[in-house]
Amino acid sequence: MNGDAKMSCIVHESSIVGKTAQIGEGTRIWQFCIIMDEVTIGQKCNIGAYVFAEKGVQIGAQVKIKNNVSLYSGVKLEDDVFIGPNVVFTNVINPRSFIERKREFRPTIVRKGASVGANATIICGHEIGEYALIGAGSVVTKDVEPYALIMGNPGKPAGYVCRCGERLPEELVCKSCNKKYERLKIGGLRPISS
Repeated sequence: MNGDAKMSCIVHESSIVGKTAQIGEGTRIWQFCIIMDEVTIGQKCNIGAYVFAEKGVQIGAQVKIKNNVSLYSGVKLEDDVFIGPNVVFTNVINPRSFIERKREFRPTIVRKGASVGANATIICGHEIGEYALIGAGSVVTKDVEPYALIMGNPGKPAGYVCRCGERLPEELVCKSCNKKYERLKIGGLRPISS
């Protein structure tokens, strides 16, 4: 992290940030975090206590990561993502302590505006669609459609949510903000322009 970046963000004195990590302006990194080299964190993020970001992790702008989250190599969080406390990301399908599998790391992408609830586990190699909502304690074992609500272990579709986070009724019109959606042939939703 260069000198200018250090002055434009707040890093708690108990946290460790690698020299080549890039931290965006206005970002706050709280107590006992480890941000390794080659991590990129965008502007105006809030990184809670005890967060670990391994080499190569990419975090977009305005991302909120709550306490006790580990982000391993291959994880990418786009802008406006929310990660609840104790969320677990993996990067190898069949780990063994005595076999190095760095060449087998599988990427995980959490698209813009998606939220992952507390204590969820995200199995590597999957994509969570934009504005999707992963329920607390769920285990994601497959790709998640845009705006999908996923609940359970293993995580299963339980409907759709609006961009504002409210569950959508069958007619796909949000009762909170009146935003309208349509189903995509490839799966998921998209907002209807009005």
